[in-house]
Amino acid sequence: MALDLADLVTAAKAGDKAAFTKLVEATTAEMYTLAYRLTGNAEDAQDVVQEAYVRAYKGLKKFRGDAEFTSWMYRITANCANTHLVKSSRHRHDAMDETEELSDERPGPEARLASADERSELHLALQSLSPEMRAVVVLRDVYDLPHEAIAAELGISEGAAKVRLHRARRKLRERLFPLRGEEHGEVDAHAV
Repeated sequence: MALDLADLVTAAKAGDKAAFTKLVEATTAEMYTLAYRLTGNAEDAQDVVQEAYVRAYKGLKKFRGDAEFTSWMYRITANCANTHLVKSSRHRHDAMDETEELSDERPGPEARLASADERSELHLALQSLSPEMRAVVVLRDVYDLPHEAIAAELGISEGAAKVRLHRARRKLRERLFPLRGEEHGEVDAHAV
């Protein structure tokens, strides 16, 4: 697959539009997933992915091939999502939560309901984070990128990436497990 993508990149850089179309077809699902995780809704994710591929097409000749094409597209998609979220926050007043049916492969309706509830809670908690914090969590905890790569992709220092990740995880923990925090507070109070 990686060799095929490299061949397609070479052909696309030489002006083969069909090769670029095949690159888009081969990577769209991954970019959409990233965009959805960063934006939190399908419509924004589609806009972000479209913008990302437009930017990629325009900048393809500058792509040196030092990294995989998908890594390059992750960076473009994350940047487009961040830009989109900043623009949207200026124009959005009362965003409605989307209710989306989540699929689960575990058998049994109770297990599926519990899993869907957990995913919904996690999704809401993730969306409650600022776009900057959300991007760091998604890139680190979902895409397993190292701090250095996250910092490079977001244009921040590695230390800032670590601090954002720590703060974002703390906020997620507080949102997802509020009683646990109270219990810890009680334990701490009792320990004094």
